[in-house]
Amino acid sequence: MSGKQIIISEVGARDGLQTQPVQVSTADKIRMLYALSATGLRRIEVTSFVHPKIVPQMADAEDVLAGMHRAPGVRYAAFVPNIKGAERALAARVEDFKSGVAVSETFNSLNVRMSTGQAMQAFADISAFAKGTSSQVVGVLGTAFGCPYEGDMPVERCLPLIEVMVEGCAKLIYFADTTGMANPGSIARLVEAAQKRWPEINFGLHLHNTRGLGLANALAGLERGVTDFESSIGGMGGCPYAPLAVGNICTEDFVHMLHGMGYETALDLDALIAAARLTETILGAKLPGMVLRAGKASELHDAEKKRDKAPA
Repeated sequence: MSGKQIIISEVGARDGLQTQPVQVSTADKIRMLYALSATGLRRIEVTSFVHPKIVPQMADAEDVLAGMHRAPGVRYAAFVPNIKGAERALAARVEDFKSGVAVSETFNSLNVRMSTGQAMQAFADISAFAKGTSSQVVGVLGTAFGCPYEGDMPVERCLPLIEVMVEGCAKLIYFADTTGMANPGSIARLVEAAQKRWPEINFGLHLHNTRGLGLANALAGLERGVTDFESSIGGMGGCPYAPLAVGNICTEDFVHMLHGMGYETALDLDALIAAARLTETILGAKLPGMVLRAGKASELHDAEKKRDKAPA
């Protein structure tokens, strides 16, 4: 595996914070983003340009982008649901407009108050708006593997939506397991079908750990040549319209696994762990990341100390 570099897009500041029960201050978001920018990440999703009544946690989108430190070489992204959001994002100097659609009509209507057809038109409008600017559109296919309201999403239902994104000049498209219903088999089926039909497009994975299969699903993607993944510091995340959902795959846990397998990431694992600890301090709560609790596998322990504590 050595020599194959994996690109991680960090989504904790957006996907991770949007469902937090306490309002995180603009200053603390900026602190968190500064720590993440110092880890070697080259893609960071900062916020979303949605109506503040829908996602109050993201009401300070412009203030965060105006106040944060921008590290050289990092592309900063935001979720953009419509053309008004794209206009705001461009004014705030967002490089990547994350935009897309849920395969599930029901989920789409709950999440962005649009039908699937309306969301696809919004994507086309955003893509056209981005042309000729310094920004680019990145496609996101939500509920690509299943919906808690409609059930499994067959590959055949996904392909026409992917085609619209390809026609909209998206060179990178993430398949999102929005509600954690995927398994390694369903990951393999969609990735293989998309790669066969559009070999020129870079397909990535946005995975949640709702049912404990997050890293197993990531491994299924890796085995099929996927090199772009979205993850969240500390394993934060969730969607307001995904019943009982838990966080995204944990960035530092995923990087720990990748490094152990010989993949290159250009990321500083210790810096990621420090960023996760800072995020815990900001939130005043423990995060679900495992390496944060157990430490790296390379950190050895003193056997003599264990013997001293052993019962006689």
